[in-house]
Amino acid sequence: MENVALFAGALALLVYALAFASPYGLRVLTVAGVYALAAFGFQIVFGLGGALSLAQGAFFGVGAYVTGILGSRHGLGFEATFPLSMLVPLLLALPVGLAVLRLESHYFALATLGIAQVLHLLAVNLPELTGGSNGLAGVPAVVLFGWAVPRGLPMAGLVWGLVALGGLVGWRLTHGKLGRSLTMLRDDPLAAGTLGLDVGRLRLTAFGISALFAGAAGALAVHTQRVVSPEVLEFPVMVSILTIAIVGGRGRMAGAVLGAVLLLHLPEWFRFLERGYLVVYGAALLLTVLLAPDGLTGLLGRAAGRLFGRPARALPEAREPPPSVSEDGLTVEGLAKSFGGLQAVDGVSLELRPGSITGLIGPNGSGKTTVINLLSGLERPDAGRVRLGGRDVTGARADRLAHAGLARSFQAAILPEGTGVLEAVAAARLAVDPDAATAEAHARWALDRLGVGDLAGQSCDGLPAALRRRVELARAVVRRPAVLLLDEPAAGLTDGEKAELAALLRELAGEGMAVLLVEHDMGFLLPLAGRVLCLDRGRVIYDGPADGVRRDATVAAAYLGRAGDLQ
Repeated sequence: MENVALFAGALALLVYALAFASPYGLRVLTVAGVYALAAFGFQIVFGLGGALSLAQGAFFGVGAYVTGILGSRHGLGFEATFPLSMLVPLLLALPVGLAVLRLESHYFALATLGIAQVLHLLAVNLPELTGGSNGLAGVPAVVLFGWAVPRGLPMAGLVWGLVALGGLVGWRLTHGKLGRSLTMLRDDPLAAGTLGLDVGRLRLTAFGISALFAGAAGALAVHTQRVVSPEVLEFPVMVSILTIAIVGGRGRMAGAVLGAVLLLHLPEWFRFLERGYLVVYGAALLLTVLLAPDGLTGLLGRAAGRLFGRPARALPEAREPPPSVSEDGLTVEGLAKSFGGLQAVDGVSLELRPGSITGLIGPNGSGKTTVINLLSGLERPDAGRVRLGGRDVTGARADRLAHAGLARSFQAAILPEGTGVLEAVAAARLAVDPDAATAEAHARWALDRLGVGDLAGQSCDGLPAALRRRVELARAVVRRPAVLLLDEPAAGLTDGEKAELAALLRELAGEGMAVLLVEHDMGFLLPLAGRVLCLDRGRVIYDGPADGVRRDATVAAAYLGRAGDLQ
């Protein structure tokens, strides 16, 4: 649908430019193309990755100044300044990204906004390099194959030709492994690392790509205006890019084009407001958030779907992924973790052997979920040692543990809203499979294995609790892990569904998988587990056969006695 929208939009712009646009209209159209290119990058870092980077305007300004300085002061041509205007923002983005991408939410946004402010001060206070407050004039025109591209239709054609190329690159990125990985990171940040996605590298990649697009846009802006000044580093540039992305449609390349064309013409329609056009931008942004949260492209897409229907998606053939190989399972010695003055886990030791099912029980707040978080890399232990497949993985990141053969589920089934079931399961294979198509074929196998293959073409939105748990378990199983950690997988299931789950877990263990099962339902757990550990206040108070846990007086006093008659 998006590529059709891009083609239709390009055709409409071509007709407008050739038949109706005045010289001034062509100038506005050219500037709209410049901002569309800048918004492409913002759609990747913010629209897909969910990182509100307010440095996009700064990278735009850096690209503009690189072209301005090299063109006006050193006489370099477009063939040299344009690639350098992309390279320099990228080289700036990498160290900046390493420093600020670890920050969360609004702290990250404020840090990136500060980058633009620092660069603006430098542009004003380094007149020998930047021309100071007056900027630099005399930037040469674009010269291609000995032809100086004049303003008007030729320059508009060049800019929109590069927009078409950038849109194609952006579309391929957003619909490939990178785009799907970023979407999973945005919608499901807690689970992203446990699915094998390198969160830090993904964010840095998106940040760098956004800088490339912004630098290219800044270079074209300078060639369009033939002058560069500190205004290119001011906050209104960032406001324009942000508004274009949200109004057009977050995460969509077509949204960047539609938003840019619409919002760059708004000041012309509201000229009587003079510089008050930012009020118009703000109003457009507010109305979009309230009335069309997925932007104009989302609104148009839904309307087209109602009018013409949506074509049924062709689902891939199921393909079994290769299993993880481990002869040693998981061994834990003396695991400890405290939060402030609270000792959540205190000296926990356990062994998960290949082919075994081990239960982990205990009262609420006893540290069960914390143990799973420590084993899966979401928390770092204060003490102790963890060995997976014979290797020391103590304190390893979640994505590295996932690649080493460990998978987990969560207490509340976490599935990204607005994402298809097949895509949600395939996300667990994106880090290991060569392409998204292979990941989807493996995901289809996992859904079939869990008995929910008929959900492959549906959305995660609105799935009942039992089906959500099946899909989340499929997302863990599709990695074919050596060790599987399950946090209350039977919660909310009927007796029949529990029996099916128990049969599946026995089957997985029979294939050599080591399973750790956190569960409160003793009727489900005890017939299934060969061994049970009971925690109380972070300490192991029982470690032995499942059939002996009910007879243990310490367990009865700490846990089973509180739970009532569980015989």
